[in-house]
Formats: sequence, C-alpha cells, structure tokens
Amino acid sequence: MMTRSQQGRTTRLTRPSIAIAAAVAVTAGVVAAAPDAKTAQPGPKLSLIAASASVTLDSWKEDPGVYLDLGTYLTSENGAFELKVTRKSYKDPVVAAQIIRDGKKTQTKALPAGLVKDFSGLPDFAQISVIDAAGKSVLEKTEAFCPNNASGRVRPDAPANSKYPQSCPVNPFTLGSVWGVENGWAANTYAGYYSDAVQLPAGTYTAKISVTKKYRDLFGIEDKPQSVKVTVRERSWEGEGGGEGVSASSESSESSAGAPSKTDAHAGHGSAASEHAGHAAAAPAAPSGHAGHGAPARTDAPAAATTGAGSTFNVGHGPYPPAPPALPWALKKQATEKGALGRQGFSAAAVGDRTGQTDGSRQAPGVQPNAKRPAGKATVPDVPKPDLRSLPAYGITVSDGYEDVPGKDYLAFSANVWNAGPAKLVVDGFRSPGKELMDAYQYFYDADGKQVGYTPTGTMEWDPRPGHEHWHFTDFASYRLLKADQKETVRSGKEAFCLANTDAVDYTVKNANWHPDNTDLSTACGQENSISVREVLDVGSGDTYTQDLPGQSFDITDLPNGTYYIQVLANPENRLKETNHDNNSALRKVVLGGKKGARTVKVPAHHLVDAN
Repeated sequence: MMTRSQQGRTTRLTRPSIAIAAAVAVTAGVVAAAPDAKTAQPGPKLSLIAASASVTLDSWKEDPGVYLDLGTYLTSENGAFELKVTRKSYKDPVVAAQIIRDGKKTQTKALPAGLVKDFSGLPDFAQISVIDAAGKSVLEKTEAFCPNNASGRVRPDAPANSKYPQSCPVNPFTLGSVWGVENGWAANTYAGYYSDAVQLPAGTYTAKISVTKKYRDLFGIEDKPQSVKVTVRERSWEGEGGGEGVSASSESSESSAGAPSKTDAHAGHGSAASEHAGHAAAAPAAPSGHAGHGAPARTDAPAAATTGAGSTFNVGHGPYPPAPPALPWALKKQATEKGALGRQGFSAAAVGDRTGQTDGSRQAPGVQPNAKRPAGKATVPDVPKPDLRSLPAYGITVSDGYEDVPGKDYLAFSANVWNAGPAKLVVDGFRSPGKELMDAYQYFYDADGKQVGYTPTGTMEWDPRPGHEHWHFTDFASYRLLKADQKETVRSGKEAFCLANTDAVDYTVKNANWHPDNTDLSTACGQENSISVREVLDVGSGDTYTQDLPGQSFDITDLPNGTYYIQVLANPENRLKETNHDNNSALRKVVLGGKKGARTVKVPAHHLVDAN
C-alpha cells in the first residue's frame, strides 16, 4: 500500500510481457534444477534455487551497509504454494495455514502456533552464511521470506500470471493476507524492507544460502544449500552532474546496473517525486511543499532498484515517494542488455509495471468513469454493497507548525478506511461545464458485474494545493480527537478524499480483489480539466491518509495534557450505501504530555498491536 499528493504513484500495469521474459531469463539458468512434477507427491514441491552463480552488491559511502539480495528463489512445482494468514481481531494472535489444492479437493494444514507473528512473511526462513576470500566466516544471519515477493516463471508452460498478491502487507492493523508462489513460478527469498543492512568491506565473498530446518521439515523442502559468489563494491552519490549523477569508487556509473540516480530514481511518480529521490536505502527527507500529507508509515525499501522487494502498494498519502520500480534479480542482466538500465538509472517511466514489482511503484491505468451521467431514476437495488470500516490510527507523532504557523502544536497520525465487501465501492463524479464542483454518484452492480442502479452521494471538489492537485470526494471519512469521556474536542480539517487502494488490509474476505487496479492517485483522481472522474475502493483494500501539516492534523496547542482518543470515522454522514453502518468507527488511545512548544505523545498498544 506515497503521498496522496505525489501520487503518480503506485503502479501496476503490464504484467504479461515480463512474465514471458522471466520465463526466459530464469528458466535458462535453473530449469534443470526444477523438480519433476510428474513424480512429485501430492501438494507442491518446493525447492531453493540460485538464479546466478555470482552477484555484485553496493555499499554506499553516505549510508554504509550492504543489503543481501543474493538472487535466490523458492520454486513451487506440482501445484501452487499457498498460505492463508489471519487474525480474528486485534485481541487475537496471527495464525497461518497452508492451503493444499489437489484437483477439486482442498486441504487446510495449520502451521504451528506462534510460527507467524505478523503479515510480513515467514520469519527466519533463509539461513545466510558469508565467508571472505581468506575462508573466514564474517556473517551468519536469518531472513524472513514473503512468498509474494518479486517472482518469475521457471518454465514456459507455467501460468502466464500469478494469481497471488504482489508482496506482503505492512500496515500494522492488517487483518488477513494470502501468500503464495504460483505453480511453476519462483519467489525471491530476499527480505527487502524487512532486511537489515550488513557491514561488509569492498571485496569478494562466498555466500551460502539454505532454508532453515524447521521449514524444510514443515514443507518437505530438500536440504540443498545454494552458493553464490558476492562482489561488494563501494560507491558514492558525490560526483558528476552537481550531485545528480552516481559515481563509484571502482567503476563508472554507466556500469552500475540498477542504481537509480538522485533525480530520476522515482521518475514517473508525480511532479514532486524528484524532490525526495535518492537511493533506496536512504532515509526519507523532511516534509517539503506537501500541505497536509504527513510522514509515511515506513521508509523506502532498502534495496537496489532491481530487487523487487518492498511492501504492498504505497504507504498512503504522505510526502514521500515509494521505493524505485523493481524486477526480479534474475532479470537484471537482461534488462541491462536491452538498455532498460542506463546511465540515469532504473526509472518507473521506462519500466512500467511488470511481474515481480512488489515495491508499490506500479502505476495503474485510470479506472474509466462513465462517459455521461446515469440515465433513468435513481435506485438503490437489493444487490451486494461495500462495507466500509475504519482501522485504528497509527504513525502517531507530535509536531510544531514549522515556519508556516509558528507557535502551534499538532498531533499527526495515519488513518485508513477499508472495504470489507462483498462489493467494491464505485463513485463517479460529473461536472457541469464551468462548475467548480462535480456531482457524485454511487453505482451498484449485480453478481455478474452489470450496473443495475445508482444514487446521488454528494460532491467532488478540485483541490489545487501543491501535493494534492486532484479531485476529492467529500465526506468519505472524518477524523476527530475525543476527550477521555469520548466526547469530541477537536475535529480535523480534513474532509475530502481521493479514493485509491493503497493497502491490502484483508484479502481473505469474500470477493477480495488481490490485484486491484486503481492503486495510483494521479490516474484515479483526475486532472483539473477533467469532465468526469471515477474513484474506486476495492474489496479487501484500504485507503491510507497520512497527516502532518496544519489544517489536516489536530491542533493541540491549547489542549491540557491527559488521555484522548483519535477517532477515525468512515462515511460520517451515511451518504454512501453500505451493508453495515455500525462498524465505521475506530478509536486509538493517546496520552498527551509535555509543554507548549515541546508536546509529547504516548501511544499505548491497541490490544496485541503495539505500533504507534
């Protein structure tokens, strides 16, 4: 699951083209190692493979450390490897089960209690050992594995597209996820955003990668470690082009496949993207020019531009761009040869959306609105409708008013409203020539997807502020700060929203769409001269807004210290038709302290979720 503002964002376009390329690139090196599906036992046969015998990794002078994307993959043959990960509520632990499909038969195999603690993947899945050129052991570590990670086909007769989501969700209040490696596909074992950098001086090493014993025993994976030669090179952002280029200590920037340039690392992600571009491991820059779109729930994935490791969609509507676009490691060489990776680095504009991009850099085609206003009488038919629900606030911080409003204190947070289904929310806006507002309508569909009704549901307004510059649907949600007695004390100035599927909140609900289209704001929310706009919130997905600057956060300057509750309220005026209006509110407890100009906030755990 960027700033709403920037969103030229989240991108997911042409998958088939690279699925074929992946088959060529990966199959060439590993098809001989693929298991024989005819002799395999019922259920998927999993194997660890290495796409290449050697890799080159970068350590940056400005941010020393190496991220161990070693190009190892887990293949699944004789069926797909599928896991269902859920929690009943935030009072209950996360549980996981393997789903085994054998023709028309489906088996569910519960994984050991406590094995999976969150939705980021299987913990301690890969064991990595590194020795230097002298044969000395210099590193021992384990990494988690997200089965939805950057992937490609390992044989030409495998399904052209994977049915599984692209990456594992990072929202702390995720409720359900589906992980999987498609039959005949391979998923990168690199942990991406969840991985820590390691300190390795420039030089040559040998890495040994294996699946830890508990997972070999659990899933019947053969004990066949892979060895990969690793070359670590030191590089620096300082150098040519007044800092716009990339220089390496031992090689020219032209030879550095996959390293994004400072200015172009996020090409194609909106007008403000270049303000915060940098290498993927860099810390986010301070907010600048993005009114009301606060800090993200996470920083960019600490990975080279070709890894494809990162989190689902974007992080909501904040001022920072997502990680650079990505491809499976096995495709790096091929992309370089074809010129996709040039001196300016790996750009979203050049890549588009391809299989294995799991970093939230996909750009969706705009969901097409109806060409004209709906005809006939407005009706609300008896068909499935969306169910809007709020997640508790998170990413909670205090800040001052910066130079814009000196002397003020603000409480900032991230908020998400999601759709539990069973039907997607579809809202069209229509503009009368010369009018400032669009009239908004909600659409309804039968089980076959045929439009069978519509109803007026408010308005859409154009937001011209830098960082927004798109159409907002009014009264989608409301944010309120409640006193300890849960009576309202402050209401956020945020009242209009551009809908997009930024987070995979629960992909186990009925009719969840594992590949929603409108994950991008610039395309989903229209332009200033748009005559009509369609905004969609798909089943299973949520829409995160981060808050920061004055006008969108709570002004707490004159509030006394003490206990408060942040309320996130979906569909506050009940203008949208949904299946249940009783689950639209979520509360998050906070405790304000400090003094004016130096306020503090403590955020107690929300049941078992200890994330501020």
